[in-house]
Amino acid sequence: MLTDPPESTDITQRRLLQSIVEVARSVFGAAAASVFLVDRANGDLVFEAVAGEGENQLPGTRFPGGTGIAGWAVMGGQPLLVDDVAESPRFARAAAESTGYVPRSIMAAPLIADGECIGVLEVLDRDSRPRGDLGDMDSLGLLATEMATVLELLVRLRHDTGAARAVEVARFDLPLLQRVAERLPTASEQVGATVTKLLTMADELLAGGGA
Repeated sequence: MLTDPPESTDITQRRLLQSIVEVARSVFGAAAASVFLVDRANGDLVFEAVAGEGENQLPGTRFPGGTGIAGWAVMGGQPLLVDDVAESPRFARAAAESTGYVPRSIMAAPLIADGECIGVLEVLDRDSRPRGDLGDMDSLGLLATEMATVLELLVRLRHDTGAARAVEVARFDLPLLQRVAERLPTASEQVGATVTKLLTMADELLAGGGA
């Protein structure tokens, strides 16, 4: 029976999100990858996890809802690829400058749970390595879909921490992350090993409730 208090579940969520943004950064050879979650109280976009540029100072930083490409992805519920942000009216340069890093390109995919957009997965300045049969947006969308599934699972566990049924749901859903590792195209054995290691760690975090 899962007995962790909500605080432990929150720690599990943060560590899990950090694992997945590390995966995204590795897969795309990107300068940075991040997750924004939508604050339901006011609609703000909040940095929850960052890998690469800004990872030490950005978590917890928030922007008004609708800001930039991430905000557009939330409002539209659709992924977006911008290869040159200088040519995109959706890019919020002032917001980017406030983070200390202004990217050249951005990929963003909404995190959809129960039909609602709960956040955005972003990748900044991906490299040009070949990544197999899945395109970049398909790969990002796959990560975003599985991330949203895991976040939805953690919410269920937070609200029903004593239920054996929730534990069984969690254990049933764990292989989703490993399937991401198997399906994501990778450019090298090193990147593939990173993906597998991090997603395995994420599985262990969920299985152990963040212990």
